[in-house]
Amino acid sequence: MSEGWFVRPATLADLDAVYELAGQTGPGFTNLPHDRDALRARLERSQRSFEAELSAPDDELYLFVLQNSQSGRIAGTALIFSSVGTKKPFYSYKITRLSQYSRQLERIVTTNVLNLVNDFAGASEVGGLFLMPDLRRSGLGVLLARSRYLFMALHRERFAAQVLTELRGYQEPEGVSPFWEGLTRRFFDLEFAEADRFHALNGNQFIADLMPKYPIYTCLLPAEAQAAIGKPHPAGTTAMKLLEAEGFTHQGYVDLFDAGPTMQANVADLRTVKESVRAIAHTEKAPKASEQSRMLLATGRLLDFRAWQGEGRLADRGETLHLAPDAMALGRLGEGDPALYVPVM
Repeated sequence: MSEGWFVRPATLADLDAVYELAGQTGPGFTNLPHDRDALRARLERSQRSFEAELSAPDDELYLFVLQNSQSGRIAGTALIFSSVGTKKPFYSYKITRLSQYSRQLERIVTTNVLNLVNDFAGASEVGGLFLMPDLRRSGLGVLLARSRYLFMALHRERFAAQVLTELRGYQEPEGVSPFWEGLTRRFFDLEFAEADRFHALNGNQFIADLMPKYPIYTCLLPAEAQAAIGKPHPAGTTAMKLLEAEGFTHQGYVDLFDAGPTMQANVADLRTVKESVRAIAHTEKAPKASEQSRMLLATGRLLDFRAWQGEGRLADRGETLHLAPDAMALGRLGEGDPALYVPVM
Protein backbone atom coordinates (compact mmCIF):
# COMPACT_ATOMS: atom_id res chain seq x y z
CA MET A 1 0.00 0.00 0.00
CA SER A 2 2.99 2.29 0.53
CA GLU A 3 4.27 1.82 -3.04
CA GLY A 4 4.27 4.91 -5.24
CA TRP A 5 4.01 7.36 -2.33
CA PHE A 6 6.68 9.96 -1.65
CA VAL A 7 7.21 13.02 0.51
CA ARG A 8 8.19 16.35 -1.04
CA PRO A 9 8.20 20.06 -0.13
CA ALA A 10 4.77 21.67 -0.30
CA THR A 11 4.20 24.54 -2.71
CA LEU A 12 1.50 27.16 -3.11
CA ALA A 13 -0.08 24.96 -5.79
CA ASP A 14 -0.95 22.50 -2.98
CA LEU A 15 -3.20 25.02 -1.19
CA ASP A 16 -6.52 23.35 -2.07
CA ALA A 17 -5.29 19.89 -1.11
CA VAL A 18 -3.75 21.07 2.17
CA TYR A 19 -6.91 23.02 3.00
CA GLU A 20 -8.97 19.86 2.48
CA LEU A 21 -6.64 17.91 4.79
CA ALA A 22 -6.79 20.65 7.42
CA GLY A 23 -10.56 20.32 7.51
CA GLN A 24 -10.23 16.76 8.79
CA THR A 25 -7.64 17.21 11.54
CA GLY A 26 -10.04 18.06 14.38
CA PRO A 27 -9.69 20.42 17.38
CA GLY A 28 -6.26 21.04 18.86
CA PHE A 29 -4.29 20.48 15.64
CA THR A 30 -2.88 23.99 15.63
CA ASN A 31 -0.09 23.57 13.06
CA LEU A 32 -2.59 23.03 10.25
CA PRO A 33 -5.46 25.50 10.76
CA HIS A 34 -8.54 25.13 8.58
CA ASP A 35 -8.18 28.67 7.28
CA ARG A 36 -7.26 29.29 3.65
CA ASP A 37 -5.47 32.60 4.25
CA ALA A 38 -3.46 31.18 7.15
CA LEU A 39 -2.49 28.12 5.10
CA ARG A 40 -1.52 30.30 2.15
CA ALA A 41 0.77 32.30 4.44
CA ARG A 42 2.34 29.08 5.77
CA LEU A 43 2.92 27.74 2.27
CA GLU A 44 4.48 31.01 1.15
CA ARG A 45 6.70 31.07 4.24
CA SER A 46 7.68 27.45 3.62
CA GLN A 47 8.62 28.12 0.01
CA ARG A 48 10.79 31.09 1.08
CA SER A 49 12.48 28.84 3.63
CA PHE A 50 13.31 26.14 1.09
CA GLU A 51 14.66 28.73 -1.32
CA ALA A 52 16.81 30.60 1.23
CA GLU A 53 20.57 30.17 1.39
CA LEU A 54 21.38 29.61 5.06
CA SER A 55 24.24 28.50 7.28
CA ALA A 56 22.21 28.56 10.52
CA PRO A 57 18.51 28.34 11.51
CA ASP A 58 16.54 31.59 11.53
CA ASP A 59 12.85 30.91 12.22
CA GLU A 60 12.15 29.01 8.99
CA LEU A 61 9.15 26.76 8.34
CA TYR A 62 9.47 23.68 6.13
CA LEU A 63 6.14 22.13 5.13
CA PHE A 64 6.00 18.73 3.40
CA VAL A 65 3.22 16.77 1.71
CA LEU A 66 2.74 13.07 0.98
CA GLN A 67 1.80 12.45 -2.65
CA ASN A 68 1.06 9.42 -4.82
CA SER A 69 3.17 9.34 -7.97
CA GLN A 70 0.45 7.70 -10.06
CA SER A 71 -2.78 9.41 -9.02
CA GLY A 72 -1.27 12.70 -7.83
CA ARG A 73 -3.34 12.45 -4.64
CA ILE A 74 -2.01 14.41 -1.64
CA ALA A 75 -2.89 12.57 1.56
CA GLY A 76 -0.67 13.83 4.37
CA THR A 77 1.42 16.64 5.78
CA ALA A 78 4.39 17.15 8.08
CA LEU A 79 6.48 20.18 8.98
CA ILE A 80 9.58 21.48 10.74
CA PHE A 81 10.14 24.83 12.46
CA SER A 82 13.87 25.51 12.33
CA SER A 83 14.08 27.63 15.50
CA VAL A 84 11.26 28.45 17.94
CA GLY A 85 11.21 31.27 20.45
CA THR A 86 13.60 33.52 18.51
CA LYS A 87 11.10 35.98 16.99
CA LYS A 88 8.53 35.68 19.78
CA PRO A 89 8.60 33.78 23.10
CA PHE A 90 7.88 30.05 23.11
CA TYR A 91 6.26 29.21 26.44
CA SER A 92 5.63 25.86 28.12
CA TYR A 93 4.69 24.60 31.54
CA LYS A 94 7.37 22.63 33.36
CA ILE A 95 6.02 20.15 35.93
CA THR A 96 8.01 20.02 39.15
CA ARG A 97 7.41 18.27 42.47
CA LEU A 98 7.21 20.39 45.63
CA SER A 99 7.35 18.91 49.13
CA GLN A 100 6.60 20.91 52.28
CA TYR A 101 7.07 19.67 55.83
CA SER A 102 5.28 20.69 59.03
CA ARG A 103 7.25 19.81 62.16
CA GLN A 104 4.21 20.43 64.37
CA LEU A 105 2.01 18.02 62.40
CA GLU A 106 4.94 15.76 61.50
CA ARG A 107 3.54 15.63 58.00
CA ILE A 108 4.98 16.06 54.49
CA VAL A 109 2.68 17.35 51.75
CA THR A 110 3.84 16.82 48.15
CA THR A 111 2.20 18.23 45.05
CA ASN A 112 2.97 18.93 41.41
CA VAL A 113 3.53 22.53 40.37
CA LEU A 114 3.22 24.07 36.89
CA ASN A 115 5.94 26.65 36.18
CA LEU A 116 5.79 28.98 33.16
CA VAL A 117 9.13 28.61 31.32
CA ASN A 118 10.85 29.51 28.06
CA ASP A 119 13.33 26.61 28.12
CA PHE A 120 13.09 25.68 24.42
CA ALA A 121 14.12 29.03 22.93
CA GLY A 122 16.21 28.32 19.83
CA ALA A 123 15.25 24.64 19.50
CA SER A 124 13.83 23.15 16.30
CA GLU A 125 10.31 21.74 16.33
CA VAL A 126 8.62 19.01 14.31
CA GLY A 127 4.84 18.89 14.00
CA GLY A 128 1.91 19.07 11.60
CA LEU A 129 1.88 15.29 11.13
CA PHE A 130 -1.43 14.27 9.56
CA LEU A 131 -2.35 11.30 7.38
CA MET A 132 -5.73 10.53 5.87
CA PRO A 133 -7.53 7.84 7.92
CA ASP A 134 -7.86 5.40 5.01
CA LEU A 135 -4.05 5.22 4.70
CA ARG A 136 -3.20 4.66 8.33
CA ARG A 137 -1.58 1.34 9.27
CA SER A 138 0.06 1.31 5.85
CA GLY A 139 3.51 2.43 6.97
CA LEU A 140 2.98 5.85 5.41
CA GLY A 141 2.71 7.55 8.80
CA VAL A 142 6.22 6.34 9.59
CA LEU A 143 7.44 7.61 6.22
CA LEU A 144 5.89 11.03 6.83
CA ALA A 145 7.32 11.31 10.34
CA ARG A 146 10.81 10.09 9.52
CA SER A 147 11.09 12.10 6.29
CA ARG A 148 11.55 15.17 8.49
CA TYR A 149 14.53 13.60 10.25
CA LEU A 150 16.03 12.55 6.93
CA PHE A 151 15.70 16.15 5.75
CA MET A 152 17.37 17.35 8.95
CA ALA A 153 20.18 14.82 8.46
CA LEU A 154 20.77 16.12 4.92
CA HIS A 155 20.74 19.77 6.03
CA ARG A 156 22.05 19.84 9.61
CA GLU A 157 23.20 23.46 9.35
CA ARG A 158 19.58 24.61 9.04
CA PHE A 159 18.49 23.20 12.40
CA ALA A 160 19.31 23.47 16.09
CA ALA A 161 21.02 20.81 18.18
CA GLN A 162 17.78 20.16 20.08
CA VAL A 163 14.38 19.26 18.62
CA LEU A 164 10.96 19.13 20.27
CA THR A 165 7.41 18.29 19.37
CA GLU A 166 4.12 19.17 21.06
CA LEU A 167 1.42 16.50 21.06
CA ARG A 168 -2.26 17.38 21.25
CA GLY A 169 -3.53 17.17 24.79
CA TYR A 170 -6.23 14.84 26.03
CA GLN A 171 -9.82 15.61 25.03
CA GLU A 172 -13.00 13.87 26.08
CA PRO A 173 -15.06 12.14 23.34
CA GLU A 174 -17.27 15.20 22.91
CA GLY A 175 -14.20 17.37 22.22
CA VAL A 176 -13.86 19.01 25.63
CA SER A 177 -10.38 19.67 27.03
CA PRO A 178 -10.42 18.99 30.80
CA PHE A 179 -7.31 21.09 31.32
CA TRP A 180 -8.78 24.06 29.46
CA GLU A 181 -12.04 23.80 31.38
CA GLY A 182 -10.31 23.28 34.72
CA LEU A 183 -7.69 26.03 34.49
CA THR A 184 -7.08 28.04 31.34
CA ARG A 185 -10.68 29.00 30.64
CA ARG A 186 -10.91 30.78 34.00
CA PHE A 187 -8.69 33.53 32.60
CA PHE A 188 -10.43 33.85 29.20
CA ASP A 189 -13.97 34.56 28.12
CA LEU A 190 -13.73 31.97 25.32
CA GLU A 191 -15.15 28.56 24.53
CA PHE A 192 -12.56 25.85 23.86
CA ALA A 193 -13.34 25.66 20.11
CA GLU A 194 -13.03 29.44 19.74
CA ALA A 195 -9.77 29.53 21.71
CA ASP A 196 -8.47 26.56 19.71
CA ARG A 197 -9.03 28.38 16.43
CA PHE A 198 -7.37 31.54 17.74
CA HIS A 199 -4.46 29.44 18.99
CA ALA A 200 -4.05 27.81 15.57
CA LEU A 201 -3.95 31.16 13.79
CA ASN A 202 -1.94 33.20 16.29
CA GLY A 203 0.06 30.85 18.55
CA ASN A 204 -0.10 30.64 22.34
CA GLN A 205 1.23 34.10 23.20
CA PHE A 206 -2.28 35.24 24.20
CA ILE A 207 -2.35 32.48 26.82
CA ALA A 208 1.01 33.49 28.24
CA ASP A 209 -0.15 37.13 28.31
CA LEU A 210 -3.22 36.48 30.45
CA MET A 211 -2.31 33.45 32.53
CA PRO A 212 -0.79 34.02 35.98
CA LYS A 213 3.02 34.11 35.95
CA TYR A 214 3.25 32.45 39.36
CA PRO A 215 3.56 28.67 39.86
CA ILE A 216 0.22 26.83 39.76
CA TYR A 217 -0.37 24.08 42.31
CA THR A 218 -2.09 21.25 40.46
CA CYS A 219 -3.83 20.04 43.63
CA LEU A 220 -6.09 23.09 43.32
CA LEU A 221 -7.38 21.91 39.94
CA PRO A 222 -10.33 19.58 39.35
CA ALA A 223 -9.38 15.90 39.26
CA GLU A 224 -10.18 15.69 35.52
CA ALA A 225 -7.78 18.54 34.75
CA GLN A 226 -5.03 17.00 36.88
CA ALA A 227 -5.41 13.65 35.12
CA ALA A 228 -5.11 15.33 31.69
CA ILE A 229 -1.71 16.93 32.37
CA GLY A 230 0.89 15.31 30.13
CA LYS A 231 -1.68 12.93 28.61
CA PRO A 232 -1.89 12.84 24.79
CA HIS A 233 -5.05 13.02 22.72
CA PRO A 234 -6.43 9.51 22.05
CA ALA A 235 -5.55 9.98 18.37
CA GLY A 236 -1.96 10.80 19.33
CA THR A 237 -0.98 7.71 21.31
CA THR A 238 0.49 5.98 18.25
CA ALA A 239 2.43 9.12 17.35
CA MET A 240 3.83 9.24 20.87
CA LYS A 241 5.07 5.64 20.56
CA LEU A 242 6.73 6.50 17.24
CA LEU A 243 8.45 9.46 18.87
CA GLU A 244 9.70 7.33 21.73
CA ALA A 245 11.05 4.75 19.26
CA GLU A 246 12.84 7.59 17.47
CA GLY A 247 14.50 8.74 20.70
CA PHE A 248 12.18 11.47 22.01
CA THR A 249 11.45 11.59 25.73
CA HIS A 250 8.92 13.40 27.89
CA GLN A 251 10.76 15.29 30.61
CA GLY A 252 7.90 17.10 32.32
CA TYR A 253 7.06 19.86 29.84
CA VAL A 254 3.46 20.38 28.70
CA ASP A 255 1.59 22.77 26.44
CA LEU A 256 -0.03 25.90 27.92
CA PHE A 257 -3.24 25.37 26.00
CA ASP A 258 -4.31 21.79 26.69
CA ALA A 259 -1.39 20.34 28.75
CA GLY A 260 -0.41 17.92 25.98
CA PRO A 261 3.07 16.41 26.43
CA THR A 262 6.09 18.14 24.90
CA MET A 263 8.65 15.56 23.75
CA GLN A 264 12.31 16.43 23.23
CA ALA A 265 15.54 14.97 21.85
CA ASN A 266 18.95 15.88 20.51
CA VAL A 267 18.91 15.82 16.70
CA ALA A 268 22.18 13.86 16.64
CA ASP A 269 20.58 11.18 18.85
CA LEU A 270 17.51 10.61 16.69
CA ARG A 271 17.47 7.04 15.45
CA THR A 272 16.89 8.07 11.84
CA VAL A 273 19.78 10.54 11.92
CA LYS A 274 22.17 8.13 13.67
CA GLU A 275 21.39 5.20 11.38
CA SER A 276 21.25 7.10 8.08
CA VAL A 277 23.98 6.30 5.56
CA ARG A 278 25.08 8.24 2.50
CA ALA A 279 25.56 6.19 -0.64
CA ILE A 280 25.83 6.46 -4.42
CA ALA A 281 22.76 5.24 -6.30
CA HIS A 282 22.84 2.99 -9.34
CA THR A 283 20.09 1.40 -11.39
CA GLU A 284 19.60 -2.36 -11.23
CA LYS A 285 17.04 -3.48 -13.79
CA ALA A 286 16.42 -7.01 -12.45
CA PRO A 287 17.26 -7.06 -8.73
CA LYS A 288 17.05 -10.38 -6.89
CA ALA A 289 14.39 -10.24 -4.18
CA SER A 290 16.57 -12.28 -1.82
CA GLU A 291 19.27 -9.60 -1.90
CA GLN A 292 16.93 -6.66 -1.33
CA SER A 293 16.50 -4.78 1.96
CA ARG A 294 13.54 -2.59 2.92
CA MET A 295 14.62 0.98 3.62
CA LEU A 296 13.64 4.62 3.75
CA LEU A 297 15.39 6.75 1.16
CA ALA A 298 15.91 10.46 0.68
CA THR A 299 17.65 12.62 -1.85
CA GLY A 300 17.61 16.04 -3.45
CA ARG A 301 18.54 19.56 -2.53
CA LEU A 302 15.90 21.51 -0.62
CA LEU A 303 13.04 22.09 -3.12
CA ASP A 304 14.04 18.87 -4.94
CA PHE A 305 13.91 16.82 -1.72
CA ARG A 306 12.21 13.44 -1.95
CA ALA A 307 11.67 10.73 0.69
CA TRP A 308 10.13 7.33 0.00
CA GLN A 309 10.14 3.67 0.97
CA GLY A 310 11.68 1.07 -1.28
CA GLU A 311 13.78 -2.03 -1.74
CA GLY A 312 17.50 -1.70 -2.35
CA ARG A 313 20.64 -3.79 -2.61
CA LEU A 314 23.74 -2.57 -0.80
CA ALA A 315 27.29 -3.09 -1.98
CA ASP A 316 30.78 -1.79 -1.18
CA ARG A 317 30.17 -1.87 2.58
CA GLY A 318 26.94 0.04 2.17
CA GLU A 319 28.45 2.88 0.14
CA THR A 320 26.76 1.79 -3.09
CA LEU A 321 22.98 1.50 -3.38
CA HIS A 322 21.37 -0.46 -6.21
CA LEU A 323 17.73 0.42 -6.90
CA ALA A 324 15.14 -0.70 -9.41
CA PRO A 325 14.25 1.83 -12.15
CA ASP A 326 10.89 2.72 -10.57
CA ALA A 327 12.56 3.49 -7.22
CA MET A 328 15.16 5.64 -8.99
CA ALA A 329 12.37 7.51 -10.79
CA LEU A 330 10.36 8.03 -7.59
CA GLY A 331 13.32 9.83 -6.03
CA ARG A 332 14.30 11.63 -9.25
CA LEU A 333 17.67 9.91 -9.00
CA GLY A 334 20.10 9.80 -11.86
CA GLU A 335 22.89 7.29 -12.30
CA GLY A 336 25.60 7.97 -9.71
CA ASP A 337 23.59 10.52 -7.71
CA PRO A 338 24.03 10.64 -3.92
CA ALA A 339 21.24 9.32 -1.72
CA LEU A 340 20.56 8.81 1.96
CA TYR A 341 19.08 5.57 3.29
CA VAL A 342 18.09 4.12 6.64
CA PRO A 343 16.70 0.66 7.49
CA VAL A 344 12.95 0.54 8.16
CA MET A 345 12.16 0.10 11.87
